[in-house]
Amino acid sequence: MQTTREFNFDGLVGPSHNYAGLSFGNVASFNNVKSASNPKLAALQGLAKMRALAARGFAQGLLPPQARPNFRLLRSLGFQGTDAQVIAQAYKESPVILACCYSASPMWTANAATVSPGADTADGRTHFTTANLNSKLHRAFEHTQTTRTLRAIFHNEQHFAVHDALPGTPAFGDEGAANHTRLCAEHGSAGVELFVYGRVEFDTNAPAPKRFPARQTLEASQAVARLHGLKAEQCVFVSQNPDVIDQGVFHNDVIAVGNGNVLFYHQQAFLDENAAISSIRQAMAGVGAELEAIRVDTNLVSVDDAVKSYLFNSQLLTKANGKMALVVPQECQETPAVAKYLQGLLASGASIDELIHFDLRQSMRNGGGPACLRLRVALNDAQAQAVHQGVLMTEELYARLVTWVEKHYRDHLSPDDLADPQLAVEVQTALAELETILGLPGLYEF
Repeated sequence: MQTTREFNFDGLVGPSHNYAGLSFGNVASFNNVKSASNPKLAALQGLAKMRALAARGFAQGLLPPQARPNFRLLRSLGFQGTDAQVIAQAYKESPVILACCYSASPMWTANAATVSPGADTADGRTHFTTANLNSKLHRAFEHTQTTRTLRAIFHNEQHFAVHDALPGTPAFGDEGAANHTRLCAEHGSAGVELFVYGRVEFDTNAPAPKRFPARQTLEASQAVARLHGLKAEQCVFVSQNPDVIDQGVFHNDVIAVGNGNVLFYHQQAFLDENAAISSIRQAMAGVGAELEAIRVDTNLVSVDDAVKSYLFNSQLLTKANGKMALVVPQECQETPAVAKYLQGLLASGASIDELIHFDLRQSMRNGGGPACLRLRVALNDAQAQAVHQGVLMTEELYARLVTWVEKHYRDHLSPDDLADPQLAVEVQTALAELETILGLPGLYEF
């Protein structure tokens, strides 16, 4: 009999990790603009998280970083000459464009794609649709390499289907799994796929934020559901509260997280909370599951504290005993209202009965916590064997990657360092070696 487990594929932080403040609407990213980063520490923090969760028995893999800078994009924008000349010209004429081409944002693999497991899809395969991320220049070109990477790792077409990104137009703005949650009785049974959107392209009267842009459209979510062959009765489309988008909640995973039959969410997460929860309950009843809704009231945790601590950008993981652990960033303990709430949550008798803390400050300062760093993929035994095994976390792989990071990564990177042509050489040298470590020759096109 086949069993199904949820695998978390974390983004391996790239050597060009820097704080350029490119993501308007992401408060943490914007607040740390132009400060110096530590790529080496960022990668080691992420690897420590992967190792610790794998050691606990959770299925853990990784997605590799992308090649940087993106010389193809730089040349398409008119910067010419050798690689060094391209970098020099871009830094002189448009340092923001150069920063976009150096962005290490693929580390946040919750934005890599939307994933539907075979238990939900019409053909029984696990489906991926790569996110187009078209709202930001520094992310809009990621999908080409992301699709290439996903097809290299999930290469067996008997078990997997990897779809190209949706058209890169405003109508189909798609940010991947950061706005998608699957709820179910167990990972191997049919589930409900919850799509949360920020705006509706073809309805000008639909509510929308006024200060910050909404990145996910209803039209994109509906298209992904069609591509994956999902049944209408197993899909729920919910409008995110535009007021919280304007408070820095740029993705739904900054204000809600779900796993199994549990939805952990803030009171202000959805435009119409009662209708959203009712729709989810009804859909889950249709697949034989009962929703456990854990609502965090505004008077206990404000939206500001939720954003500051990234309480909801946490991972919910099912343990062997059926209970759940909440993987939270260290900032949750440093935010008094959140720390107090979490103490009460553990004593409440809810399914969440354990907290696991990680120091992910390098990622947090750029606007991404534990949930941003991982892409969830539910796999049965046969599918798990069909995955490229070189990206699954083991003690041996962890040790090799730590040695690799120590060898190739800088421990200080300022915005001005992006003008150094040697940085591009260092990144390409590191990634060429990473192809060998992961057993993915030809992954990159330098």
